[in-house]
Amino acid sequence: MLTIYNTLTKSKEVFKPLDGNKVRMYVCGMTVYDFCHLGHGRSMVAFDLVTRWLRFSGYELTYVRNITDIDDKIINRARDNGETFDTLTARMIDAMHEDEARLNILPPDLEPRATDHIPGMHAMIQTLVDKDYAYAPGNGDVYYRVGKFVGYGKLSRKKIEDLRIGARIEVDEAKHDPLDFVLWKGVKPGEPSWESPWGPGRPGWHIECSVMSTCCLGDTFDIHGGGNDLEFPHHENEIAQSEAATGKPYANAWMHCGMIRINGEKMSKSLNNFFTIRDVLEKYHPEVVRYLLVSSHYRSSINYSEDSLKESKGALERFYHALRGLPRVEPVGGQSYIERFTQAMNDDFGTPEACAVLFDMVREINRLREGDEVAAAGLAARLRELAGVLGVLQMDAEDFLKAGAEGRVDAEQVEALIEARLAARAGKNWAESDRIRDELTALGVVLEDSKGGTTWRLAD
Repeated sequence: MLTIYNTLTKSKEVFKPLDGNKVRMYVCGMTVYDFCHLGHGRSMVAFDLVTRWLRFSGYELTYVRNITDIDDKIINRARDNGETFDTLTARMIDAMHEDEARLNILPPDLEPRATDHIPGMHAMIQTLVDKDYAYAPGNGDVYYRVGKFVGYGKLSRKKIEDLRIGARIEVDEAKHDPLDFVLWKGVKPGEPSWESPWGPGRPGWHIECSVMSTCCLGDTFDIHGGGNDLEFPHHENEIAQSEAATGKPYANAWMHCGMIRINGEKMSKSLNNFFTIRDVLEKYHPEVVRYLLVSSHYRSSINYSEDSLKESKGALERFYHALRGLPRVEPVGGQSYIERFTQAMNDDFGTPEACAVLFDMVREINRLREGDEVAAAGLAARLRELAGVLGVLQMDAEDFLKAGAEGRVDAEQVEALIEARLAARAGKNWAESDRIRDELTALGVVLEDSKGGTTWRLAD
């Protein structure tokens, strides 16, 4: 029985889809003005994990993740680059998809873009105006009337009276209340714009997600997700405008993943303390990065460091060493491991405990392969099956353990030296055998001797 921590109720709840076995999930995606950093990767991988487990568990999932392809940052970056906003966003969307593929992230079922849903935004804004939840002061802007929505603050547990302390209205704004937020922005010189009932302009950020989610999934859906930095004000504002417009509950469960932190601070472009996904993948294998992201619980923060990536690499090497040399067969046995893994994942996607189960399987595989390779191969296949839920251990073991060798060593030279060492050992020329091992060590090659022969990998 799957339980999910619901940010709305601040408690774990038994997950019950609204419509039988069908699940509808919306996750806030990227604002595509630059390359994705590892913090974005954290969110993408977290909800990829949720997607994989829901489907592994037999649910029929529709996964929607939007793209924000118009906002201030996009406009400013395009202006700085001397290009149109849509040229910039097209390039960044392609780059995002490349990063996702390298991290083994499954594409969402639907990936709506804000600029394709302008008419729907007009319709929802007009509904809010008609219900007096929004107002147009006559300057081209339209604002949401926060004080009118009775449930404002129910997600973040913030109180309107506390929020008003210190809040103010900017000189160029025409708000009735400093807490009111913009639904439609009147056009400014040199900015892209669309015609609307209130004059040319462009949408505010919050209205985009309300429209795209309800358009794709209906007025009420099962899960809304995103990073925990979006809880307020973005998700709070989504609830306010969506529920005011439809008169129905918006999302049944709210899931928020933790952030990547550098020296205790959130990784973000505004703090200039970020590493792009492609920067990190220049140094580390994509599966190493993915394992770092899935081995921590999705709600926890991850402290990024070289040491944490090396630990991730070491963990994967332990897994692949257990798989190395075993034939690919159908999964056999391991029922107790399946049950423990399922229990961990059904407890709010408890990946730390699930990974511990995988390590226990590794110990059993290593024990079995000493006397029963058939049983070891069957359990190894089960290990791959369960690890596939985490999106790891799907590579050939040799390929992973030798990953990164190209450009660092000559693989043919290494194999030739290993053959020469084996010949020396067969002739009991131990001095020559040791000399060759030392030569390989100097090249950064680690040898591993076993009953099945000698294999090699690159040292850290």
